Amino acid sequence: MSEMTLESRMAGRSRPSVRSRSLAWIPFWLTGPAAVFFLVLLGMPLLMTLVLSFYTFDYTAGISETLTLSNYTDVLFDGYFHEIFLRTYEISLITTLCCVVLGAPEAYIIYRMRRPWRSICLLITLGPLLISVVVRTLGWVLLIGGNGLLSQFMQALGLAGTRGFSLMYTQTGVVIAMVHVLVPFMVISVWASLRKVDLSTGDAALSLGAKPFTVLRRVIFPQVLPGVLSGSLIIFALTASYFATPSIIGGRRLKVVATSVYDEYLSTMNWPLGASISIVLLVLNVVIVMSYSRWVERRFRRTLGEG
Repeated sequence: MSEMTLESRMAGRSRPSVRSRSLAWIPFWLTGPAAVFFLVLLGMPLLMTLVLSFYTFDYTAGISETLTLSNYTDVLFDGYFHEIFLRTYEISLITTLCCVVLGAPEAYIIYRMRRPWRSICLLITLGPLLISVVVRTLGWVLLIGGNGLLSQFMQALGLAGTRGFSLMYTQTGVVIAMVHVLVPFMVISVWASLRKVDLSTGDAALSLGAKPFTVLRRVIFPQVLPGVLSGSLIIFALTASYFATPSIIGGRRLKVVATSVYDEYLSTMNWPLGASISIVLLVLNVVIVMSYSRWVERRFRRTLGEG
């Protein structure tokens, strides 16, 4: 009798109780409303854009629900769009590299400051995030425009002619404005990595005779590399799809993908072509981001000796 009771107890323990099964569904019930909200606000517009990209367009009849692949063939095989995509990713790459060169040392210098200067400099660095991107970009127009402060300064030095000096509608001007807009994201990412770094390792290396640059390159930088890589990923993805700064600084002379989509939707009214450009940009960004993330993950596993 006791053996049967023991077996029944063991069988009862091996079976999951009704309460445990109900508790297993709690995470799904908690995340369900947020997932539905996300799918409705993001998934549905993307799905509608994808469907729209297969519609046909005629300048006399407008948009027709006849399905076609001509929009994608135009985007993928037309040299005009090739130039726009190459320019977009060239600006993204240059902006990302400039943000790494400026943002990573800036974050380290600010982190090594004493209070209250560290808080003041960090607030000055991150303060522009509190201002609209459009306002900051218009500020750069006043600086680098034909009648801007930079032009007046160069004219005073005799470095510019009577026509002045302008970086408007140039790739250099777009990169400068984009770096100013996005470099705080690099500072934030590197700052988060520095919070986990034991800076006494750098002091120990200095005490052993290492030069300051060697300490930065061999001791500090490998420890903050995750922050640099994550920050560069964020900046590259944002730059590739940015609209406000390239449209104001670059104008119609220097088109990028975002401004091309804007023109197709509101100027030529060719919504299917604009939708196809958007989908191609989204797919390329996802492929680049996923490949970059895999490469970073593989590199860190190799560094940690995990194969």
